[in-house]
Amino acid sequence: MATLSAFAPPSWPDPNSNATFHSEPIDDTSSVADSSMSADDNAPQSPPDPNPNVHSNPFSVPQELPTPPASRSPPSLFHLSFNQDHACFAAGTDHGFRIYNCDPFRELFRRDFDNGGGIGVVEMLFRCNILAIVGGGPDPQYPTNKVMIWDDHQGRCIGELSFRSVVRSVRLRRDRIVVVLEQKIFVYNFADLKLLHQIETIANPKGLCAVSQVAGSLVLVCPGLQKGQVRVEHYGSKRTKFIMAHDSRLACFALTPDGQLLATSSNKGTLVRIFNTLDGTLLQEVRRGADRAEIYSLAFSSTAQWLAVSSDKGTVHVFNLKVNSGSSGNENSRTASDPNLAVSSSNSSLSFIRGVLPKYFSSEWSVAQFRLLEGSQYIVAFGHQKNTVVILGMDGSFYRCEFDPVNGGEMTQLEYHNFLKPEEAF
Repeated sequence: MATLSAFAPPSWPDPNSNATFHSEPIDDTSSVADSSMSADDNAPQSPPDPNPNVHSNPFSVPQELPTPPASRSPPSLFHLSFNQDHACFAAGTDHGFRIYNCDPFRELFRRDFDNGGGIGVVEMLFRCNILAIVGGGPDPQYPTNKVMIWDDHQGRCIGELSFRSVVRSVRLRRDRIVVVLEQKIFVYNFADLKLLHQIETIANPKGLCAVSQVAGSLVLVCPGLQKGQVRVEHYGSKRTKFIMAHDSRLACFALTPDGQLLATSSNKGTLVRIFNTLDGTLLQEVRRGADRAEIYSLAFSSTAQWLAVSSDKGTVHVFNLKVNSGSSGNENSRTASDPNLAVSSSNSSLSFIRGVLPKYFSSEWSVAQFRLLEGSQYIVAFGHQKNTVVILGMDGSFYRCEFDPVNGGEMTQLEYHNFLKPEEAF
């Protein structure tokens, strides 16, 4: 059974988007209680004891944050992720972690550690001072089975969540902390770190999980217990929906901020499907390509008009979505929900013989593309400027590109940076 151990119910800093990062830690004389949780992988589906035992947090002492030596070689990247509104991104390295702004591009701050320093997961909470970090790499700064709650105003960890196996990923909302293990997911209340829910999943080495971000009821998406199955938890209505999204293993999925649209891809990497999370209806199906590919990321635009896809084939694709969040009873949903009907494309000159030729020939293809180095790992999100995408590479590359929503075709590169260059380069 999961237990909470703390000096007292922690007086957490308010996790809201109004509290912003500073370039250096600022002195904070207010007392913040350190807390620690330990989650048992074999625990029953029940919340923890409301009156747990008390013990100290070994990471409660403020840690020194030395400036890295000038001779230090460029860091190795272990992790890249956008924040919830794609305005910033976080990088975990073998030295520590860094936070960047997307538009305009600039490094906001970095935290480098002397002892070890490897960070395998960095999850931001919009632009506030609270982050969730997990150790990673051959010399991790923290144990890989612990989630450390970092307050950058204090420049230290103010709490931790401990588990019996490696943490694969973390998702944050203003009211929830979601921790993903290999075959289990834990949902905690942000205010007091109480365990609210546990979910068992099929083997999930990538830590696939997505949560809605609009204020109100939480929608959580994770793998189910079968290959290709997606589980959707609607916490507001206390409903669970299972969707058989693919015949093969899930590779990637993305959720709109309101939690109503879900995009999924399998390890084949040829098709991307868009579902309504409320009833599981297949709304649209688009084709990335004909060859197998590993999908690295999927991203909806803020209006759910566009979907971006990155893969190991070295091309970022942008698709035009003919659905809108919350409306599944249209012609698109009726067409796409029938697997025997090919999804029509306004750009397809072969639509008149749909159903005669194989489905491939009437597939809906991307509107715009951007070519990258094949084999490298990239993630993608839509920029805050209209018709732009931001692409991040595990080689330290940052691209901002613009696509033509009418004519499509090759995107125009607007900006490029290598964010692993020394600090003086920015």
